[in-house]
Amino acid sequence: MAENIFTKWKDSLDRTRKASFGRIASFLGTSEINNDTWDDLEALLLQADLGVETTQSVLESLKKSVITEGLTRSEELLKLIEQELLSRLTPPIEMDLTQQPTVILLVGVNGSGKTTTAAKLGKLFSLSGKKVLLAAADTYRAAAIDQLQVWADRLNLAIIAGQPDSDPGAVAFDAIQSALARKFDIVLVDTAGRLHTRYNLMEELKKIYRVVGKALPGAPHLVLLVLDATTGQNALLQAKAFQSAVKVNGVILSKLDSSAHGGMAFAIQKELGLPIFYAGLGEKPEDLTPFDREAFVKGILNQ
Repeated sequence: MAENIFTKWKDSLDRTRKASFGRIASFLGTSEINNDTWDDLEALLLQADLGVETTQSVLESLKKSVITEGLTRSEELLKLIEQELLSRLTPPIEMDLTQQPTVILLVGVNGSGKTTTAAKLGKLFSLSGKKVLLAAADTYRAAAIDQLQVWADRLNLAIIAGQPDSDPGAVAFDAIQSALARKFDIVLVDTAGRLHTRYNLMEELKKIYRVVGKALPGAPHLVLLVLDATTGQNALLQAKAFQSAVKVNGVILSKLDSSAHGGMAFAIQKELGLPIFYAGLGEKPEDLTPFDREAFVKGILNQ
């Protein structure tokens, strides 16, 4: 089973590996470690979307280790790089789902895969024995309501949906009231995708957050930011804007299998200090999987 999971991660990270990380092993031949080695490595890490700060930090740490351990051959660097990258991803953190119901708010920009992720996450929770209710609070797009309804029917999940252009806060409120009455374990609230630069839309997100708290004191218990892995460093700007609007607890990386920018995972951890709870490794419901830092690092380095 573990082998199957690792293979799945490796296959899904093919684009990131081919675009950048996979080329590290090929240039780390049998040559001596020199300035060219560090220049080549810096270029590849930047290309992989680690970001300038993270790349410089990784290089500084590697250079110290090379001196400390007395390494001279560039091929000896690969294991060090693997260990260094692994150390920059936090160990898996268990979500606290003990509240009944646990209210989870899903936020993100347009096109991040948020609505699909909401449904897949609902299925994942239901497979672990949780009774899940979806709340279609993206009332701006009739298509989003329809999309979540189709997913709910397909995955046999309960759903509360508002009318197009109705108040999204009211939909979230109704869903929580329904969950309390019907003893659901988890409420997943799918909010409208919004540009992080649009002030009025971010203000409305704050309003939904407040309304959810009125419906159930202490809610939302988790705010998960869905980031499209194909957007690379741009995702960090989005994340910072959402962090300042509502209390984001963690990240779901969608479309990791379609991305050549997998290195953004390291930048997310360094610059945002947020755990990555799940990753989207394909289009099927079961392709949303808990983030596995070891499988991720081995997958991008082709180890």
